[in-house]
Amino acid sequence: MQVIHVDNSSFFRKVMQHFLSELGVESESFEHGEDVLDIIGTRKVSCVITGLELSDMSGEELIRQLLFSGHSMTIIAVTGSDDDERIKSLELLGVKATIQKGGDWKEKLREYF
Repeated sequence: MQVIHVDNSSFFRKVMQHFLSELGVESESFEHGEDVLDIIGTRKVSCVITGLELSDMSGEELIRQLLFSGHSMTIIAVTGSDDDERIKSLELLGVKATIQKGGDWKEKLREYF
C-alpha cells in the first residue's frame, strides 16, 4: 500500500510519517499539493492523507483535482478545525474520512490501515 501525506506543517508531516511507518505502511510526505498532483500518475497510490491548509492551495482544491484525475484512491482529510459544514462538504466531495488532528487521531487513522 502506497500512501501519500500532504500537510503544510513539517512537524505534522514527520509525526505522520513516523506513525505510518510504525503501522508498516509505505508513505511519502509532501508540503505542496502541486507536488502531489505532479507525481500522482507516476506512482501506484492507494491513499492520500491531506491537511486542509496547504502552502499552495486548499486541501479541498487538492481533493477535487485528485478525484477528477481518474485515479482510484482513498482520500482522508486531516484538520484542526471542527467546522461541521466544512466536514460535511468534504464528505459530499467523496472524502472517506475527516479526522481531527487533536485527540485520538492516531486511533481513528489506524482504522483505515
